[in-house]
Parts: sequence; structure tokens; C-alpha cells
Amino acid sequence: MSRTKAGSPHHPRGEERFHEANATQTVAGAQPDIEAGVEAIRATVRTLKPRPGVYRMLDARGDVLYVGKARSLKARVANYTQVKALSNRLKRMVSQTRRMEIVVTNSEAEALLLEAQLIKRYRPPFNVLLRDDKSFPFILLRADHPFPRIQKHRGARRAKGEYYGPFASAGSVNKTLNALQKLFLLRSCTDSFFNNRDRPCLLYQIKRCSAPCVGRIDAAGYASLVGEAKEFLSGKSSAVQARIERQMATAAEQLDFETAAILRDRLRAATFIQGSQAINASGVGDADIFALAAKGGQIGVQAFFVRGGQNWGHRAFFPRNTGEVDEAEVLADVLLQFYEEVPPPRNILVDRELPEQDLIAEALCEKAGHGVAIAIPQRGTRRRLMAQAQRNAVEALDRRLAESGTKATIMREMAEFLELDDVPQRIEIYDNSHIQGDKALGAMVVASGEGFEKGQYRKFNIRTAQTNDDFGMLREVMARRFRTLAEKDFGDGGAGGVDLSEGAVTPSEPTPARKAARQPGHETVWPDLILIDGGKGQMSAVRDTLAEMGIEDVPLIAIAKGPHHGREGREVFHFPDGREKTLPVNSPVLFYLQRLRDEVHRYAIGAHRAKRSRAISASPLDEIPGIGPSRKRALLLHFGTAGKVRAAALDDLKRAPGISEGVARQIYDFYHAGG
Repeated sequence: MSRTKAGSPHHPRGEERFHEANATQTVAGAQPDIEAGVEAIRATVRTLKPRPGVYRMLDARGDVLYVGKARSLKARVANYTQVKALSNRLKRMVSQTRRMEIVVTNSEAEALLLEAQLIKRYRPPFNVLLRDDKSFPFILLRADHPFPRIQKHRGARRAKGEYYGPFASAGSVNKTLNALQKLFLLRSCTDSFFNNRDRPCLLYQIKRCSAPCVGRIDAAGYASLVGEAKEFLSGKSSAVQARIERQMATAAEQLDFETAAILRDRLRAATFIQGSQAINASGVGDADIFALAAKGGQIGVQAFFVRGGQNWGHRAFFPRNTGEVDEAEVLADVLLQFYEEVPPPRNILVDRELPEQDLIAEALCEKAGHGVAIAIPQRGTRRRLMAQAQRNAVEALDRRLAESGTKATIMREMAEFLELDDVPQRIEIYDNSHIQGDKALGAMVVASGEGFEKGQYRKFNIRTAQTNDDFGMLREVMARRFRTLAEKDFGDGGAGGVDLSEGAVTPSEPTPARKAARQPGHETVWPDLILIDGGKGQMSAVRDTLAEMGIEDVPLIAIAKGPHHGREGREVFHFPDGREKTLPVNSPVLFYLQRLRDEVHRYAIGAHRAKRSRAISASPLDEIPGIGPSRKRALLLHFGTAGKVRAAALDDLKRAPGISEGVARQIYDFYHAGG
């Protein structure tokens, strides 16, 4: 495998660093790139009017570089043509800009919301980005059934009912749900399970459900429990506890000790929920608290979530692309992106004055449908909460920096062990999953210095490889992953106009197309390291496939279990030249590489199982052109099974409800073609 010296403008990663290091010189000198960017911006300015809106800066490939909003588009965008007044970060952005897209809005607040939405969608490299892979969990008390169900909920809030949250983690939701079931005895089962019960389930036996499914409680009694749950989750926990205490005392006076014991257990559940609150937030109502800490060139933001005076957890965020950006502006961007998915509470507490704070509050108010106030707490409980959030922000950032230092050391040691020229910024790991060739699927997992990049994972449905041919499957996956990138390098006259389908080629030095493709973008990113789960055979298959496409400058390693496959820690690392290396069983580098391999295992097997499940639930009627869900349902209800549909005569098909003569003929011909 040919390799060039790290840091050289001809090295795959050296190209980017060389380009970035010389960006300032380009601006100060001949300025060919920045002049082209300024001219593209000027061409846009000529068409703009002084109206509010959102602008997007795009590079030569059409990838979004930056999303911004403006009260006056004409004035704001024109500022980018004043090169001397721009920071180095903005100069780099302008130098890459070749086109702009404009969206005019009715107000600046609307533009602010649209800006946050577009940043979430496009993840531009020059915007501050709130990196958070998981959505926040809520507790949902449904309202679409006579006996409402209480459950954990993630994602879009389409179901009818009351949503309580956000909670910081699934663990905090699960603990709260368990306590709420003991406290209010609400059902958590699905509607189908509820409708098919003829005796109480185990939850009733352990006193975590009132068993409305079999009539152990009537609708009025269950509605009373639902009302108490809403009160409790809305912050009126003291009133609920006082009511339960009175009921327990009354039951004891009437010598109804069984009821008194049940009420006692419910009271303990309420006490558990309040006792599990690590932070005393009584009297605060609904509020989110945000505090920012900065150290070592990194920024951390700590958020506390308080609803109804109850602390529902906290989470730390570490936004990206914060260099040369004011800390208050970073916090403002974090707020807007955070509330793009989470409904804003009535109060947002911050530890510093934000730029355009009133405008942000107006935009969030418009989004939430109720008043939203952003304030810096000065005294009392709110001030104590902010001080605690600030301490947590500093501690979280210190932990992050310590972990980053450890991770950086591991990455350097890994690069040395794998004989890489530099620490890899993007690692792609590949694996296949199938059962004797059936439902075969290839998987790609991506890791960076920030962790796993789950938004860039990819599945490959195997199309051409022979059954049970692992090597052929890997060849197909590699060809589909890298063919487009290779064609950008060597197609259209590059590398002598090589036809990639004709066989192996020897690449020249990396071309400008290769350099452009190494910038972030869909299907345009080159890896710094490819890890293959497998041994010599898998290594040979991948190496030869890449060589046929002219790709010989991407490091490639295969990781295989040792001679005793059942023993962890005996992995063998295969190099393209046939060499093999191992690591000590307690090596941190080995643990890291095992984690990468295990993640691609998890992803590949999960995708394969999902594919098998879809195949099991598929119907033979799905193969008939023009037969949608409604007609398929009508056919199955009329005939009973898909087999009977296949065997039905044409006249029988015509008599099926919702099936016209033309559709009946189409179904009959599908099954009896050539017969």
C-alpha cells in the first residue's frame, strides 16, 4: 500500500491540514478563493431586499457551510463582503462559498426558529452544533382510551394525551414510572393486551395496577386515580399526599386495615419519588436551568430540568464548532437547537446575558404557544439552583477534558500500533450478517474522536454476491461504498480517464477532486482508516477490490479472533502486506478496537434481524403490482388466506368487496401468467 508523508499536501489527511494552514495566507495574498466567494455573495446581495429571513452559504458541491438569520437580509449578507472586518473563521467560510440560498420570513422571530431547524437538518461545519444523538424521554398519560395508559415515550408526540418531561435519561423515567404505578395503580399494558384479559395479570398481584381490564375498579374510580396522577405530575404533590394520608387514616379508623395498607404503600411511593430528587426545586414550577463552562478551548453546558417543582434530571452538552465564537452566542445557539425538539417551559434560567435575548424569548413563545421568560436568577431558590448548575458544568467539562486526554493517548497509541501516519479522524468498520447467505446484509459503522457517529451508519443489502460468500459480500460492499468517490478522482479524464470497470489501476497523487471529497458531505467523505471484521481472506478481498478502483492510500486493517475463538483478548490484526500483529490482553488500545468491532457486530446483527422480521411478516400479495394495503386487507378478509386468493377463479375475485373487474383481472393474470 503506497503511503505519503503525514503533513504533506499530498497525504490524504495532510491535504486538509495543509489547506487550512494556508487559508490565512491565501486571504492575505493573492486571495483567489476568497475573491470568488465574495463575488458569489455580491451577486446574491444585488437581489436581496431589507426583509427578515434565513440565508445558507453553499460550497462548490452544494453542501451547506453556514446557516444564518437576519432582520435585514440585504444588510446582513453584505457584511460578508467586507473581508478585512471578518474573523479568520469567517474568512475561511467566505473562501469556500460559491452560492447562497435565501428564505424570506414574516418576522425575525420566525427566521430564528427556521435557522435552528435548518442547522439541525444540515449540520453545517461553520455553525455551532449541539451534538446529541438521543431524543429526550417523556412520560405519556394517554387520553385515547376509557382507561388511560401511562408509559414512557420518545420521538414525535403524535399520540393524544398529556406529556410530562423532558427527563434527562431513560433510567430516571423508568424509576419514576415504577413509583407512579405503585402510587396511582395505572395500567401500563397495550390496548390489545388490555382487551384480551380474563383475569388480572402479575402487576395487579404485586399492587402496581388496579386491574381495570377485568373490572376490579370502575371507570369513575380509575378516573379519580388519573386525576391524582395529573395533579402529582403537574407539581401538586403535597395536595395528593395529604389526600392519601387522610384516606389512610379514615380506613384505619374504620378497621379496614387492608385498604389502609394499600394506601400506606402508595404514600411510600410518593415519598420515594420526592426523596429521589437530588436537587430541591420546590417553588420553582416549570423551568430549565442552563449554565456554561469554558476551559482548554472547549465549552460545556449543563442543563437541569424542573417540572412542577420536581427535578427530572440533568444533562451535560458539549457543542461543536465553538472556536472564535463568543460564549454567550454559543449558549444562545444551544438553547435554540435544544428547543427545536423539546417543548420550552415557561421559565428558562441562564447564567449570563444572551445576545438578542428578547428575540429568542419571543421565538420560543411563538413555538410553545405560551409565554416564555429568559432570566438570570439573582436570589433565592433559583439562584441556588443556578450555582449548582454552574458547579456541575465545571465538573462535567473537567471530566470531559480528562476523558479526551485519555482517549487522545489511546488514539495516538493505536495509530502507532497500526503504523498510521497520523491519528485517524474518521474510522469506518465493516461486517456482514446473514444465515447461510439468506437475507445477507453488510454494515458500516463510523467512529471519530467524538465517539460513534450514528447518523453516518449505513446498511448494504447484498444484491450480487453468491450465497454464503463472505468475501464476495465484502467486495460488493466496498465497491458500492467507494465507487462514486473513485470516479470523482479518475473519471472525466482523471488518472488518464481510467475505466473503473476494466480492472486495477495505479493512482496518481491525490487530485483536487479527492481533496474536495474529503470535506464533510453525504457520500463524499473518505475514511482515514478502514477496519474489517475478519482475517486474511477478508483482507485480501477488500484490498483487491479497492486496488481495482485505484484506491491505495487508505489504511486498511482486518481484525480477527485468534486460534482459540472463544477467548477474548487474542485478536490478530492483519495488514495488507500479509503481516500479523497482536496486543497484550490488558491493552487499552485492544479494548478500544474490540469496542469498534463489537459495535459493527451489534449494528449488523440488529439490521439483519429487522430484515428477517420484515420478511416473516410480508404477504405474498405484496408482490402484486397495484395492490395497496386497503385492497390487500379486503382480499384477506374475503378469502381468509393469501393461498386462497392465489387459487381463486376470476369470477370469485370480481365478487370480492372493493375489487374492480380490472383489478381482479390483474390479480388473476399475476398468478396464472403462462398457465
